[in-house]
Amino acid sequence: MNTIRAVIFDLDGTITEPFFDFDAIREEIGMDRKAGPILEAMETMTPHQRQRTEEILKKHEDLAVEQSTLNPTTRETLEALSHRGIRIGILTRNTRDNALAISSRHNLRFDAIVDRQAGPVKPDPFGVLHICRMFHIQPDQALVVGDFLFDLLCANNAGAISVLLQHDGRNEEFKQYAAYTIRRLEEVLKIMDTINNNGK
Repeated sequence: MNTIRAVIFDLDGTITEPFFDFDAIREEIGMDRKAGPILEAMETMTPHQRQRTEEILKKHEDLAVEQSTLNPTTRETLEALSHRGIRIGILTRNTRDNALAISSRHNLRFDAIVDRQAGPVKPDPFGVLHICRMFHIQPDQALVVGDFLFDLLCANNAGAISVLLQHDGRNEEFKQYAAYTIRRLEEVLKIMDTINNNGK
């Protein structure tokens, strides 16, 4: 296995504490609460429905930035990765503007951001592969850290190493899709050490 040279993080629920209530957002849009992913549903909407949905999403996404709180050890983990020369990517189904706003609000540094407007969204492997090309690395040299099924599937589909950040059992059903499971972001450093030392 190759040496880990980059870590690609999800945004909401991973860099920041979980905020969105997607069931409530779907209900506000006029969808069934259990109708599935909103971005995929937008592909079949009329232009008017899509515009209204985008406005509702923007309202909730702006609020998520304003009220955002970092997950425990986020800052320390990112600083440790930077100190080691590890590239840091953000792969989100949110917007680039919101990722930049989180970066600015919490004084965080990201080396690359790929959002929902850059190409096919998670679980498609596009985002992971795109960031790996930007960093000039192979997918198996990247950890992909997230708290939802799509993060793990995206990593697995790209040939990267999937890491699930668990939230008090609320997303435990996704463990089977993860190469590693953590409860605090700082555990990413231990995973890197394990992989890199085994590769020597």
